[in-house]
Amino acid sequence: MSAPAPSPLAIVDAEPLPRQDEVLTDAALAFVAELHRRFTPRRDELLARRAERRAEIARTSSLDFLPETAAIREDDSWQVAPAPAALNDRRVEITGPTDRKMTVNALNSGAKVWLADFEDASAPTWENVVLGQRNLIDAYTREIDFTDPKSGKSYALKDNSELATVVMRPRGWHLEERHLRDADGNAVPGALVDFGLYFFHNAQRLIDLGKGPYFYLPKTESHLEARLWNEIFVFAQDHVGIPQGTVRATVLIETITAAYEMEEILYELRDHAAGLNAGRWDYLFSIVKNFRDGGAKFVLPDRNAVTMTAPFMRAYTELLVRTCHKRGAHAIGGMAAFIPSRRDAEVNKVAFEKVKADKDREAADGFDGSWVAHPDLVPIAMASFDAVLGEKPNQKERLREDVSVAAGDLIAIDSLDARPTYAGLVSAVQVGTRYIEAWLRGLGAVAIFNLMEDAATAEISRSQIWQWINAGVVFENGEKATAELTRKIAAEELGKIRAEIGEEAFAAGKWQQAHDLLLTVSLDADYADFLTLPAYEQLVG
Repeated sequence: MSAPAPSPLAIVDAEPLPRQDEVLTDAALAFVAELHRRFTPRRDELLARRAERRAEIARTSSLDFLPETAAIREDDSWQVAPAPAALNDRRVEITGPTDRKMTVNALNSGAKVWLADFEDASAPTWENVVLGQRNLIDAYTREIDFTDPKSGKSYALKDNSELATVVMRPRGWHLEERHLRDADGNAVPGALVDFGLYFFHNAQRLIDLGKGPYFYLPKTESHLEARLWNEIFVFAQDHVGIPQGTVRATVLIETITAAYEMEEILYELRDHAAGLNAGRWDYLFSIVKNFRDGGAKFVLPDRNAVTMTAPFMRAYTELLVRTCHKRGAHAIGGMAAFIPSRRDAEVNKVAFEKVKADKDREAADGFDGSWVAHPDLVPIAMASFDAVLGEKPNQKERLREDVSVAAGDLIAIDSLDARPTYAGLVSAVQVGTRYIEAWLRGLGAVAIFNLMEDAATAEISRSQIWQWINAGVVFENGEKATAELTRKIAAEELGKIRAEIGEEAFAAGKWQQAHDLLLTVSLDADYADFLTLPAYEQLVG
């Protein structure tokens, strides 16, 4: 007997949007509803498993490679599927949200890949969710352009052969989409909404363009979560009638638990796997979150003191390259978040030198590509990888068999000779407040102090505040990290912002709300798993 047809999804508490019917078609919503019916129960089980694993880490303050999957790691015979032509050369990838201007500029940027982001670089207002999907449809049908209302400058797509290949990032498993609900009133997971709408509308269209439906999978914590995605891909490809293996997925290794399961994650996705990516800020956030009860040896210094040359970060990135190349997958490096200043050439000079050094190191270590946040950084990163790759599309042949990483190396936080500073606490409050305020206004990618910040930035900021207070850190000036000190700094920061932007702009923003939310998620004894969960309750739209 065949399964009953899924109940239609209801659009709840959402203002109608221009041309939304082109995205929210009956057939597309029926597909999302079927994804929800089939896969949300397993998603719920895996979220519960995350909590159990976190409790075990709290008890032991340790992690290890999984004994039950040793056979997968020890079997040298398996490889992931060969990369499709459109994803074989990934030497520079640009990231950003799917608003209309970014869509045109990212595709035109000269990067090989655009990470079209519905996750950390996008605040999930209904407008961003639906119109972001519409913008991608318009891009693939070449019906997109943009005129800046301030400058009057117009933007249009280059020839198809010059456009970046899109790799779309849906929301993480923990987020719901409150505006789409089933017959029982349950919200559909945001990941299934983002994936489902994009895949349903664009899979065949992308194949016709010589590409395919390619995805970045965020916040993955285990190979079992990768297995769920693989099951979704198998079902989705059958449902729309495209060949198995057309989907390709790159997994962000941005949680500490996933770092111990890289081979298993590739194995679960092997028919659909494209590679792994080293996501720096979320990775640090995950370390704090999981080892927040572990005492002084797990206390991270200021976020900017934790560079990719720190021993435990080197262990993570070198293991990632070795794992990927052993299995025939791409290894993609981390983010260059600098935003060039139009007013300060000296700031640019120093920053460009840092970006170049970072990308030179990644290319020399064996990475096949890396991320940038701004089109002006594309040529810098491109030069670093061109110098190593030349005409080759990647360097998967570099197996990095010289790399040997023990389980303890990945969590040797105390191998870093740096301590939290008072200025680091101030910076965490500043960046956290400014980012959350923008997020509550619907902006997920925000330029703050010449860096492109996203939700991962806010997570590490508030997590470090929480950790330093709970670990009783004493700063170099003799002051102790306390809730009272944090409140004092936050109040001073709010006053500085008010003076900087003026009363009218301050009143028009979400500043007090952002201040209050930052303090809640930084000071509450009950540490929120994700800042975006309480923030989503306050997000209008």
